[in-house]
Amino acid sequence: MSYSNILSQSSNGITTITINRSNKLNALNKSTIQELHEAFNKANNDSATKVIIITGSGEKAFVAGADISEFADFNVEEGGKLAAQGQALLFDFVEHLSTPVIAAVNGFALGGGLELAMACHFRVASDNAKMGLPEVSLGVIPGYGGTQRLPQLVGKGRAMEIVMTAGMIDANQALNYGLVNHVVPQEELLPLCEKIAGKIMRNSSVAIAEAIRAINANYEDGVNGFDVEIESFGNCFGTEDFTEGTTAFLEKRKANFPGA
Repeated sequence: MSYSNILSQSSNGITTITINRSNKLNALNKSTIQELHEAFNKANNDSATKVIIITGSGEKAFVAGADISEFADFNVEEGGKLAAQGQALLFDFVEHLSTPVIAAVNGFALGGGLELAMACHFRVASDNAKMGLPEVSLGVIPGYGGTQRLPQLVGKGRAMEIVMTAGMIDANQALNYGLVNHVVPQEELLPLCEKIAGKIMRNSSVAIAEAIRAINANYEDGVNGFDVEIESFGNCFGTEDFTEGTTAFLEKRKANFPGA
């Protein structure tokens, strides 16, 4: 598949999606969001892809924000529609993918960029990364899930401060807050993500998909996460991976999961 704003490459069970608008600091516009949706969907439906890594081109930015010129003249109805469509097409979509998604945050992750990183299942940052949600400085609020996911990750008080000050935090502060899992020099960013992906790929893709579903359920209004966990736990018992995993354990050998 040919893209104008992103690159997608698959190798050894990993699909790496790179937002390729470095001259715009990889800012998200409508066409980029659409292409990202298509690339994520393709990777998620590819049985050979066990882990997805999302990053930005160049050394300055993961995603420096949304393309403000596209919505600067929007009215109330258009603004609401923009947020709803974006969340459905990309941010909520990524969060609920059954394939693990790692955000490799290489530089600025601001506004929609941080919101995209937070929609991923977890984040690894380069030591030059800076993160923030500066939307209130433009007279608007985060509209792609930022007001919901940031408090889940760093707590209400810290999220309130980050949003209300419109300021940026550095990579080490993000690590301290629990916003990212690891911080490494930029040249080590993708290698570390690939190393973590390798550890993930040794395990059952079927079980991991159920785990993602169960963990996400805890953050959904009106959903009892314990009930989803029980259902997902039970689902695993009907899979070939469960048979192989338990048999391998009892036989004291390494499990050979399908596609692993």
